[in-house]
Amino acid sequence: MSTKPIIALNADYRPAKKDAGAFTWIDSGYYDAITGSGGIPLVLPPLAEDDELRQVLEHVDGLVLTGCKLDLEPVRLGFEKHPATRPMPNRREDFDRRLARIAYETKIPTLAIGAGMQTLNVICGGTLFQHVTEEVLKSLHHRDPVEECLRHVIEIVPGTKMDAIYGPGEIRVNSDHHMAVDNVANCFRVCATAMDGVVEAYESIEENWWCLGVQFHPESRTASALDMQVFETFIEGVKEQTAPAILSFERRAAA
Repeated sequence: MSTKPIIALNADYRPAKKDAGAFTWIDSGYYDAITGSGGIPLVLPPLAEDDELRQVLEHVDGLVLTGCKLDLEPVRLGFEKHPATRPMPNRREDFDRRLARIAYETKIPTLAIGAGMQTLNVICGGTLFQHVTEEVLKSLHHRDPVEECLRHVIEIVPGTKMDAIYGPGEIRVNSDHHMAVDNVANCFRVCATAMDGVVEAYESIEENWWCLGVQFHPESRTASALDMQVFETFIEGVKEQTAPAILSFERRAAA
Protein backbone atom coordinates (compact mmCIF):
# COMPACT_ATOMS: atom_id res chain seq x y z
CA MET A 1 0.00 0.00 0.00
CA SER A 2 1.25 3.48 -0.84
CA THR A 3 0.13 6.58 1.09
CA LYS A 4 0.47 10.20 0.14
CA PRO A 5 1.63 12.67 2.82
CA ILE A 6 -1.06 14.95 4.23
CA ILE A 7 0.00 18.60 4.27
CA ALA A 8 -1.71 21.21 6.45
CA LEU A 9 -2.07 24.78 5.13
CA ASN A 10 -3.18 27.77 7.21
CA ALA A 11 -6.05 29.69 5.63
CA ASP A 12 -6.42 33.44 5.29
CA TYR A 13 -9.07 35.27 7.34
CA ARG A 14 -11.20 38.38 7.05
CA PRO A 15 -13.29 39.65 9.97
CA ALA A 16 -16.94 40.58 9.61
CA LYS A 17 -17.94 43.86 7.99
CA LYS A 18 -21.20 45.78 8.10
CA ASP A 19 -22.38 44.19 4.87
CA ALA A 20 -20.66 40.78 5.10
CA GLY A 21 -19.85 38.10 7.62
CA ALA A 22 -16.38 36.89 8.55
CA PHE A 23 -14.92 34.28 6.25
CA THR A 24 -11.85 32.13 5.59
CA TRP A 25 -10.24 31.37 2.22
CA ILE A 26 -7.00 30.23 0.62
CA ASP A 27 -5.30 30.85 -2.71
CA SER A 28 -5.84 27.75 -4.84
CA GLY A 29 -2.20 27.87 -5.91
CA TYR A 30 -1.17 26.42 -2.55
CA TYR A 31 -3.31 23.30 -2.63
CA ASP A 32 -2.85 22.79 -6.37
CA ALA A 33 0.93 22.83 -5.84
CA ILE A 34 0.62 20.28 -3.03
CA THR A 35 -1.56 17.90 -5.04
CA GLY A 36 0.63 18.41 -8.10
CA SER A 37 3.68 17.40 -6.04
CA GLY A 38 2.17 14.22 -4.64
CA GLY A 39 0.63 15.38 -1.37
CA ILE A 40 -2.89 15.76 0.00
CA PRO A 41 -3.71 19.29 1.21
CA LEU A 42 -5.69 19.92 4.41
CA VAL A 43 -6.79 23.54 4.95
CA LEU A 44 -6.73 24.78 8.56
CA PRO A 45 -9.09 27.55 9.73
CA PRO A 46 -7.80 29.83 12.52
CA LEU A 47 -8.47 27.47 15.44
CA ALA A 48 -8.69 29.12 18.86
CA GLU A 49 -7.28 26.36 21.07
CA ASP A 50 -3.72 25.02 20.99
CA ASP A 51 -4.91 21.56 22.09
CA GLU A 52 -7.17 21.35 19.04
CA LEU A 53 -4.37 22.54 16.79
CA ARG A 54 -1.92 19.99 18.18
CA GLN A 55 -4.51 17.25 17.73
CA VAL A 56 -4.92 18.14 14.06
CA LEU A 57 -1.17 18.34 13.47
CA GLU A 58 -0.71 14.87 14.95
CA HIS A 59 -2.59 13.56 11.92
CA VAL A 60 -0.66 15.37 9.19
CA ASP A 61 2.82 14.82 7.81
CA GLY A 62 3.89 18.36 6.91
CA LEU A 63 2.91 22.02 7.07
CA VAL A 64 2.88 24.95 4.67
CA LEU A 65 2.84 28.35 6.39
CA THR A 66 1.17 30.42 3.70
CA GLY A 67 1.74 34.02 2.72
CA CYS A 68 -0.57 36.99 3.09
CA LYS A 69 -1.14 40.24 1.20
CA LEU A 70 -1.13 42.00 4.58
CA ASP A 71 1.67 42.47 7.13
CA LEU A 72 2.60 41.41 10.64
CA GLU A 73 1.54 43.98 13.24
CA PRO A 74 4.60 46.27 13.65
CA VAL A 75 3.82 47.21 17.29
CA ARG A 76 4.19 43.54 18.26
CA LEU A 77 7.63 43.65 16.62
CA GLY A 78 8.69 46.74 18.55
CA PHE A 79 8.20 49.18 15.66
CA GLU A 80 6.19 52.31 15.18
CA LYS A 81 3.76 51.64 12.36
CA HIS A 82 5.03 52.74 8.95
CA PRO A 83 2.48 54.33 6.55
CA ALA A 84 3.11 51.51 4.06
CA THR A 85 2.25 48.81 6.60
CA ARG A 86 -1.20 47.20 6.48
CA PRO A 87 -1.50 44.75 9.41
CA MET A 88 -3.34 41.47 8.96
CA PRO A 89 -6.35 40.76 11.24
CA ASN A 90 -5.37 39.85 14.81
CA ARG A 91 -7.07 36.47 14.55
CA ARG A 92 -4.96 35.54 11.53
CA GLU A 93 -1.67 36.72 13.03
CA ASP A 94 -2.36 35.14 16.43
CA PHE A 95 -3.16 31.82 14.76
CA ASP A 96 -0.12 31.98 12.48
CA ARG A 97 2.18 32.71 15.42
CA ARG A 98 0.79 29.80 17.45
CA LEU A 99 0.98 27.48 14.45
CA ALA A 100 4.60 28.49 13.80
CA ARG A 101 5.51 27.95 17.44
CA ILE A 102 3.99 24.46 17.50
CA ALA A 103 5.66 23.64 14.18
CA TYR A 104 9.04 24.50 15.69
CA GLU A 105 8.34 22.62 18.94
CA THR A 106 7.14 19.46 17.19
CA LYS A 107 9.63 19.72 14.30
CA ILE A 108 6.96 18.99 11.73
CA PRO A 109 8.40 19.33 8.20
CA THR A 110 7.63 22.91 7.18
CA LEU A 111 7.63 25.07 4.07
CA ALA A 112 7.15 28.74 5.02
CA ILE A 113 6.24 31.21 2.25
CA GLY A 114 6.18 35.02 2.25
CA ALA A 115 4.61 36.28 5.47
CA GLY A 116 4.78 32.68 6.74
CA MET A 117 8.56 32.82 6.40
CA GLN A 118 8.65 36.11 8.31
CA THR A 119 6.37 34.82 11.08
CA LEU A 120 8.38 31.65 11.60
CA ASN A 121 11.62 33.63 11.78
CA VAL A 122 10.16 35.92 14.46
CA ILE A 123 8.79 33.00 16.50
CA CYS A 124 12.21 31.31 16.40
CA GLY A 125 14.00 34.44 17.64
CA GLY A 126 14.84 36.35 14.45
CA THR A 127 13.96 39.92 13.48
CA LEU A 128 12.40 41.74 10.53
CA PHE A 129 12.73 44.92 8.53
CA GLN A 130 9.41 46.73 8.53
CA HIS A 131 10.03 48.65 5.30
CA VAL A 132 12.91 47.43 3.13
CA THR A 133 13.02 50.56 0.98
CA GLU A 134 14.02 52.73 3.95
CA GLU A 135 15.97 50.23 6.05
CA VAL A 136 18.21 48.50 3.49
CA LEU A 137 21.02 50.45 1.86
CA LYS A 138 20.57 50.70 -1.93
CA SER A 139 17.59 48.38 -1.78
CA LEU A 140 15.97 46.86 -4.85
CA HIS A 141 12.29 47.18 -5.62
CA HIS A 142 10.63 44.23 -3.89
CA ARG A 143 7.05 45.28 -4.60
CA ASP A 144 5.47 47.03 -7.57
CA PRO A 145 2.43 49.14 -6.61
CA VAL A 146 0.96 48.72 -10.11
CA GLU A 147 2.15 45.49 -11.72
CA GLU A 148 1.26 42.13 -10.17
CA CYS A 149 4.44 40.42 -11.36
CA LEU A 150 7.66 42.05 -10.24
CA ARG A 151 10.67 39.77 -10.68
CA HIS A 152 14.24 40.17 -9.51
CA VAL A 153 17.43 38.13 -9.30
CA ILE A 154 18.41 36.14 -6.22
CA GLU A 155 21.76 34.55 -5.53
CA ILE A 156 21.78 31.00 -4.16
CA VAL A 157 24.19 29.81 -1.47
CA PRO A 158 26.02 26.61 -2.56
CA GLY A 159 25.30 23.42 -0.64
CA THR A 160 21.84 24.48 0.54
CA LYS A 161 18.32 23.24 -0.18
CA MET A 162 17.90 26.11 -2.64
CA ASP A 163 21.03 24.91 -4.42
CA ALA A 164 19.55 21.40 -4.60
CA ILE A 165 16.28 22.80 -5.99
CA TYR A 166 17.56 25.28 -8.57
CA GLY A 167 21.27 24.58 -8.96
CA PRO A 168 24.07 27.08 -8.27
CA GLY A 169 24.22 30.71 -9.31
CA GLU A 170 21.39 33.17 -9.87
CA ILE A 171 17.70 32.82 -10.72
CA ARG A 172 14.77 35.21 -11.07
CA VAL A 173 11.80 34.97 -8.69
CA ASN A 174 8.57 36.89 -8.21
CA SER A 175 8.51 39.51 -5.47
CA ASP A 176 5.65 41.25 -3.62
CA HIS A 177 6.69 42.39 -0.14
CA HIS A 178 7.98 45.39 1.78
CA MET A 179 8.72 43.61 5.08
CA ALA A 180 11.63 41.16 5.08
CA VAL A 181 13.85 39.05 7.32
CA ASP A 182 16.61 41.08 8.98
CA ASN A 183 18.45 38.84 11.46
CA VAL A 184 17.89 35.15 10.78
CA ALA A 185 16.98 33.06 13.85
CA ASN A 186 19.78 30.87 15.25
CA CYS A 187 18.07 27.67 14.09
CA PHE A 188 18.26 28.81 10.44
CA ARG A 189 20.90 29.63 7.88
CA VAL A 190 20.52 31.85 4.84
CA CYS A 191 20.34 29.95 1.54
CA ALA A 192 19.47 32.76 -0.90
CA THR A 193 19.62 36.56 -0.98
CA ALA A 194 18.55 39.33 -3.32
CA MET A 195 21.31 41.45 -4.82
CA ASP A 196 20.73 44.10 -2.12
CA GLY A 197 21.37 41.51 0.61
CA VAL A 198 17.73 40.94 1.59
CA VAL A 199 17.18 37.35 2.71
CA GLU A 200 15.10 35.47 0.12
CA ALA A 201 15.36 31.97 1.61
CA TYR A 202 16.54 30.22 4.76
CA GLU A 203 16.65 26.63 5.95
CA SER A 204 16.84 24.74 9.22
CA ILE A 205 20.25 23.75 10.52
CA GLU A 206 18.69 21.26 12.95
CA GLU A 207 19.18 17.71 11.71
CA ASN A 208 15.76 16.50 12.87
CA TRP A 209 13.76 19.29 11.22
CA TRP A 210 13.16 19.69 7.48
CA CYS A 211 12.31 23.36 7.08
CA LEU A 212 12.64 25.84 4.22
CA GLY A 213 11.47 29.45 4.18
CA VAL A 214 11.14 31.43 0.94
CA GLN A 215 10.23 35.10 0.58
CA PHE A 216 8.98 34.67 -3.00
CA HIS A 217 5.80 32.82 -4.00
CA PRO A 218 6.29 29.51 -5.84
CA GLU A 219 2.52 28.83 -5.63
CA SER A 220 1.57 32.01 -7.51
CA ARG A 221 0.49 32.25 -11.14
CA THR A 222 3.43 34.65 -11.52
CA ALA A 223 5.90 31.89 -10.56
CA SER A 224 8.08 30.15 -13.12
CA ALA A 225 7.71 26.48 -14.02
CA LEU A 226 10.93 25.75 -12.11
CA ASP A 227 9.37 27.02 -8.88
CA MET A 228 7.19 23.92 -8.67
CA GLN A 229 10.39 22.14 -7.63
CA VAL A 230 10.15 23.94 -4.26
CA PHE A 231 6.98 21.97 -3.48
CA GLU A 232 8.32 18.74 -4.99
CA THR A 233 11.44 18.96 -2.83
CA PHE A 234 9.30 19.75 0.22
CA ILE A 235 7.15 16.66 -0.33
CA GLU A 236 10.27 14.52 -0.69
CA GLY A 237 11.61 16.04 2.55
CA VAL A 238 8.33 15.25 4.29
CA LYS A 239 8.52 11.63 3.16
CA GLU A 240 12.11 11.29 4.34
CA GLN A 241 11.46 12.79 7.80
CA THR A 242 8.18 10.92 8.36
CA ALA A 243 9.21 7.63 6.71
CA PRO A 244 9.05 5.54 9.93
CA ALA A 245 5.49 6.73 10.66
CA ILE A 246 4.35 6.11 7.08
CA LEU A 247 5.87 2.61 7.06
CA SER A 248 4.21 1.83 10.38
CA PHE A 249 0.82 2.92 8.96
CA GLU A 250 1.30 0.75 5.88
CA ARG A 251 2.21 -2.30 7.99
CA ARG A 252 -0.89 -1.82 10.19
CA ALA A 253 -3.10 -1.46 7.11
CA ALA A 254 -1.60 -4.57 5.50
CA ALA A 255 -2.21 -6.57 8.66
